[in-house]
Amino acid sequence: MSEAGFLDELAWRGMLHQTTDDSGLPDFLGAPGRVAYCGFDPTGSSLTIGNFVAIKLLAHWQRCGHTPIVLMGGGTGLIGDPSGKDAERQLLSAEQVQANVDSCRRIFERVLDFDPARPNAARIVNNADWLCGLGYIDMLRDVGKHFSVNMMIQKDSVRDRLENREQGISYTEFSYMILQAYDFLHLRRSEQCTVQIAGSDQYGNIVAGIDLIRRDLIDADESEPRGYGITAPLITKSDGTKFGKTESGAVWLTADRTSPYAFHQFWLNASDADAGKYLRWFTFLDRAEIEDIEARHLEAPQRRLAQSTVADEMTRLMHGDEELERARAAAGALFSGDVAGLDEPLLDEVFKDVSGTEHARSSLDGEGVLLLDLLPETSLAGSKREAREFLSNGSVSVNGSKIEKDVALEHRLHVDDLLHGSTILIRRGKKTWHATRWA
Repeated sequence: MSEAGFLDELAWRGMLHQTTDDSGLPDFLGAPGRVAYCGFDPTGSSLTIGNFVAIKLLAHWQRCGHTPIVLMGGGTGLIGDPSGKDAERQLLSAEQVQANVDSCRRIFERVLDFDPARPNAARIVNNADWLCGLGYIDMLRDVGKHFSVNMMIQKDSVRDRLENREQGISYTEFSYMILQAYDFLHLRRSEQCTVQIAGSDQYGNIVAGIDLIRRDLIDADESEPRGYGITAPLITKSDGTKFGKTESGAVWLTADRTSPYAFHQFWLNASDADAGKYLRWFTFLDRAEIEDIEARHLEAPQRRLAQSTVADEMTRLMHGDEELERARAAAGALFSGDVAGLDEPLLDEVFKDVSGTEHARSSLDGEGVLLLDLLPETSLAGSKREAREFLSNGSVSVNGSKIEKDVALEHRLHVDDLLHGSTILIRRGKKTWHATRWA
C-alpha cells in the first residue's frame, strides 16, 4: 500500500465517511511520516468490536507509512463523552480509569506495530498526563475563551440531551468537547500530530479541535499545517439491529470478557447481507482476495465462506492461532456431535448457554439411570410418551454417539458416560442439546 493510498484504501473498504478538507488532504498525505491519533475512553477493562474499527483505521494509517498515536483518555475518561448517550454516564474513580488504561494496552499491541526500530512505530499516550495538571483558571482563559456556547449547543450530542427535559446534560459532560479539542492542540504541539481519526459521531469534536489549533497558530506561516479530520461511518447491521451485541451482551476483544469460542461464533453467525461488509471492515485481506471470497461465497452460500473467513481472521488476530484452532474444533464438534474430545474448559464454554439440569451422581452407580426416565426431566422431552417416541425413531444421542433405536428404550447411563467426571450431553435431532450435570 503506498503512502498516498490511505484514503483510497478506506474508500474501497467503505470505511471513509467524511474529511475536513477533501481537496487538500490527499496532497498532504502524499508525504510519508504524517502523524494521526485516535482517542479511546477507558470506561471498561476491555474494548468492544465496535472499538476495533477505530484501531483498524490506525493500522491502515501505519501500513501506509504514517505514524499512529493511540490516545487513552485517562483524563477525559473521568468525565465521559456524551456523544451517542441519552443519559449521564456514571463517573469512574481515577483508580478504575488507570486500571482500564493499563488493561486495554494489550489490545492495541495485537493490531499495531510498536517496535521502536520502526520509524513510524505506534505510540500510546494518556491525556491524564496533561489534562490533570491543568489549572481551572488557565483552562478557562487560554482554551475556554475560544469556544462559543452558541456553537457548542448546536452539536448533536449536546442538543439531543438539552431537548430531553428530564435528563438534560451536566456541565461536566458539556465540557467534554473543550477537553477533546485541547487534546488535539496538545498533540499538535508535542507530537507534530496533524490528523485526528474517529467515528462519524465525533466530527463536531474534531472540528472544534482544528479551530482551536488554527487560533493557536494564527501568527504562524500559512504553510504550517493546522489540522485535519477523517471519520469512518458508524457500522450498522443490515437488519437495523445494533452491531456488536448478542443476547448475552457486548462482544469484547479480550478473552476475559468474551471467550475466543464465543468471539468466533459471533462472526460465523453473521448474515450473508453483512458478511461482505465485515470482510472489508474487519480483515486486512486485500481487495482481490475479498472479491474472490465473495464470488465463491455466492456460488455456494450454504458453506458460509465469507463468514468463516471473517471469523478465522478476527479470532487469529485477537487471540492467536492456538485459540483459533480450539474455537474451530469446538464448532466442528458441535456441528458433528463429536463432543467427547473437547477439553473441560472448552466443553464448559461451548455448552454454558445450553439448557441444563442437575442430578445426583450416585444414581449413575449400579444399574445406572434409564435414558427413557431421564429425558422427561430435561428440555428434550415434555413427557415420557415423547421420550419413548424420540428414542424409538433413533433421534437421540449421548455425548455425540447415536443411541440405536432397537436398544434405545433400555439404554442406561453410568458413571463411565461422564465427560470430565461431571457432564453428560444429550442431543435430540441435529441441533437440540441438553447438558446434564452430575454431582
